[in-house]
Amino acid sequence: MATYLYAITGADHPLQLSGVTGVGDPAAPLRTVRTKKLCAVVSDAPDGLRAKRRDVAAHQSVQERLLADGAALPMRFGLIGPDDAQVVSALEEHRDTYTQRLEEVDGCREYHLKVARDEDDVLREVVRESAEVRRLNERTRQHPEAYDDKVALGELISQEVRAREDRARADIVDRLAPLAVRTADAEPTKQHFLSVSFLVEREKAAAFSEAVHAEAERHGDTHTFGLHGPLPPYSFV
Repeated sequence: MATYLYAITGADHPLQLSGVTGVGDPAAPLRTVRTKKLCAVVSDAPDGLRAKRRDVAAHQSVQERLLADGAALPMRFGLIGPDDAQVVSALEEHRDTYTQRLEEVDGCREYHLKVARDEDDVLREVVRESAEVRRLNERTRQHPEAYDDKVALGELISQEVRAREDRARADIVDRLAPLAVRTADAEPTKQHFLSVSFLVEREKAAAFSEAVHAEAERHGDTHTFGLHGPLPPYSFV
């Protein structure tokens, strides 16, 4: 029977999982797979598992219960091993790495920040600050047939926008990083030029949220800040 993996903890974790069940319909009972120093919370893997709301919620409930009582490394939804023996083998093989990660995330939660900027606002700034953009823009207006100039204008605007986004991204992260244990970048999206996770100690969570709010105020209405958390520290496992 394949083994579904929820999280990894230290062997001394209290593992108070009474009343919590796993994924599947009917819900799979939870069990543990242990080595001398580590423990994996697992269940039998149901056939044809998909990311349905009930199963995702069950997966997260197990992790939230574990995190409430101590350090845990949350696994992504849908992680399945061939059997319990393979889980034990993985725990042994990566023992030092898992132990180090558990020490690092102990008492911490993840906060994920996304920031977007109004497109018209950044384009106005590019035109205002770049003489070459203004020159090419005027030339293409006067000469609509100037294809090469249109291409050059588009490429230059893209470069200028990226440069501003890169500077803004670095500035925001530099201001917030001192309140976090670690940061983990995610790929920017089409809408968001910044997408980054912060590993934050519980006692600093309020200060971190206030710092994000201050950054949003500093950037004004042209920027949209979205902060999600506290979350299990997925990005730092």
